[in-house]
Amino acid sequence: MQTTRILAIRHGETAWNVDTRIQGHLDIPLNEQGLRQANNLARALAQGDAIDAIYASDLSRAHTTASAIAQAMGQTVTAHTGLRERHFGEFQGRTFAEIEAELPEHAWHWRKRTPEWTPPSGGESLVTLRKRIVGTVDELAAQHPGQQIVLVAHGGVLDILYRAATRLELQAPRTWQLTNTAVNRLLWTPQGLSLVGWGDTSHLDDQVQDETTT
Repeated sequence: MQTTRILAIRHGETAWNVDTRIQGHLDIPLNEQGLRQANNLARALAQGDAIDAIYASDLSRAHTTASAIAQAMGQTVTAHTGLRERHFGEFQGRTFAEIEAELPEHAWHWRKRTPEWTPPSGGESLVTLRKRIVGTVDELAAQHPGQQIVLVAHGGVLDILYRAATRLELQAPRTWQLTNTAVNRLLWTPQGLSLVGWGDTSHLDDQVQDETTT
């Protein structure tokens, strides 16, 4: 059975990553550090194996990161809303500290990773997020049997992909990194995802943010 190789990548750093401010579906651009990370990533991938397609969240922090890769490889980016970050409702625009102070009951469910809990005012539960992300990856990967594709998305998306590939529950504590522009390698078949390698930051020359929710 032919597999699809996936390079799953989180977008470069934003000012809100540094501030620990929740972005969710808000469209926050890369900061200068994030642009450097994207360019370093693009140069590294251009020296590696062939890439047959590049997909990205339509939010600019992911799409800009993907565009740097595409430019280095003479390709184009296909935007897909299914790769967006989790919608965090009223959490969006708030810092971690503000959420704890202003919405303590909801913050408790967030910390505990309650699977069915929905952030107030239009947010997504983890169960809904998992269904969206796994469905999107199934849709895209199935179009490229025997090929390698890039998916540029967000910390929450990468968290779901790791759990899907390792069969971990949504409530399991996270012990893996979700670093900006780290390269994460997965294999896809119609039976699901499997993990090849995680958190390759060899193209980076300094520390970056690791936040799952932005």
